Amino acid sequence: QVQLVESGGGSVQAGASLRLSCVLSGRTFTNYAMGWFRQVPGKERECVAALDRSGKETFSAVKGRFAISRDNDKKTVYLEMSSLRPDDTAVYYCAATLGNAELYYTRADVYDYWGRGTQVTVSE
Repeated sequence: QVQLVESGGGSVQAGASLRLSCVLSGRTFTNYAMGWFRQVPGKERECVAALDRSGKETFSAVKGRFAISRDNDKKTVYLEMSSLRPDDTAVYYCAATLGNAELYYTRADVYDYWGRGTQVTVSE
């Protein structure tokens, strides 16, 4: 069974940077495409970044500020967030799905496994 554990969230001021981490255990990490999603109350979960099994193909919905990467040796996917703004405040979730090579996925319903989320709060 795949388990995902996020870390790195917190409360910061606008303009700060954070790096979220998500460790996958229980299965072979390189078989999984990964994604980062965020959700605020009353809104649907949205994809902020995704990448394929190798990490070569990536997507960011927040270009210039958010970047996703993975370290297959550490079984970890990262979300680097910079120039944070109050509207980035949300619970951030890591997700995994068995993927085809060189494909990333941005739809939440594609993902089979989810972490419990980590809160990111950005104040003025």
